[in-house]
Amino acid sequence: MIHPVQCRCGAFRARLEGRGPHNRVICYCADCQAFARALDKASETLDSQGGTEVVQVMQSRLRLEQGEEHLAVLRLSESGMLRWYAACCSTPIGNTMFNPRMSFIGLVHTCLDPARMDTDFGPGVAVANVKSALGEPKPQTRGFLGVLVRLVWIMASGYIRGSWRGSPLFDESGSPRAIPRTLTAEELANARRNP
Repeated sequence: MIHPVQCRCGAFRARLEGRGPHNRVICYCADCQAFARALDKASETLDSQGGTEVVQVMQSRLRLEQGEEHLAVLRLSESGMLRWYAACCSTPIGNTMFNPRMSFIGLVHTCLDPARMDTDFGPGVAVANVKSALGEPKPQTRGFLGVLVRLVWIMASGYIRGSWRGSPLFDESGSPRAIPRTLTAEELANARRNP
């Protein structure tokens, strides 16, 4: 399988190669909502209740093709996840941990091909972190245990096999290829405001 990964304007392009364990999940957490709002991409990224669909895969399956210079990283706090995006058009790309040995990336649907989601990742979509969902009634949690088991498998197999070293997002020393920018307290407060 080769699934295209690209920003909205097309300046950044990558591909996801091969098959392997993955999760397809809609996350309603406040942090995913804040990420979309910080990039001014809430209308393109969030569903009507604030959910972001992500596909979690091993980072070593990701291959950069063009526009690596457009990759940028945002952190909501000093200890927060690395939230990758294409600076050329502020398209959210994906979320990783700061430690490259935790080798998954949650690719945000905005950089994936919507016509191929079911074919490449299956029609089953889990639902998580519903307490932060907007409005009532809240969505129902679905498939969380399976998501957790597969995520642990993705990280454990990447660590044991050493494939975490093949991430295109971190250099040989384990540092992110782009310097993370942490939101100021004011920026974070604005990003956390519900519409």
